[in-house]
Amino acid sequence: MERQFSRLWQKLGRRYQSHPWHGINLGDDAPEVVMSFIEMTPSDTVKYEIDKESGFLKVDRPQKFSNIVPALYGFLPQTYCSEKVAERCNEKTGRTDIVGDEDPLDIIVLTDRNITHGNIIVPAIPIGGFRMIDDNEADDKIIAVLKGDQIYSGYNDVSDLPQTVVNRLRHYFLTYKNIPGEESAKVEIAETYGKEDALEVIRRSREDYASVYGNIEKEMSRATMDLFNAQ
Repeated sequence: MERQFSRLWQKLGRRYQSHPWHGINLGDDAPEVVMSFIEMTPSDTVKYEIDKESGFLKVDRPQKFSNIVPALYGFLPQTYCSEKVAERCNEKTGRTDIVGDEDPLDIIVLTDRNITHGNIIVPAIPIGGFRMIDDNEADDKIIAVLKGDQIYSGYNDVSDLPQTVVNRLRHYFLTYKNIPGEESAKVEIAETYGKEDALEVIRRSREDYASVYGNIEKEMSRATMDLFNAQ
């Protein structure tokens, strides 16, 4: 009976657009291959991000200066940066005060193709990341390549990338919040890590997500079944 209700909820969900954070599966081959949700592209002159309540893409703010995202930028569905991700950051930096930023895990996807709009799902292969700290919050940025890309799919680890590419990504994340004449944001990249560490951060973000959101479909199926049996 529980399985039947679960299937009914799945069918109902397919009739409507899923919430990008909660309704998109990270992929059967995750974390080695992940389905990423792209919010921004290099052609965007405003900063878009997902509205966490509705799931719609919203304008966060205009890009006030010339700092434009250098690649496809978004997040990994059904991930969450909380205790497990923060624990990894503390372990690697020797600090004890880092907490998770309580957002989905960010990802930037390198591709040779000219993809000009966001609000899309992109299959990506993680090859590394930045252990970024925003004030005292773990704000990791996973670096990935578009699956099947003719140029970037040949890179298997962030250490394979040309240093100019890594520097461009670092510069963006270290400066995109800065406004001339105002105090700079307290952002640092403590480490650039390789593929294995990136996969570990993704695994931990999935554990954090499961601990907070759990298996919503099963909970809804059980609640519906309990209501049915009570009648």
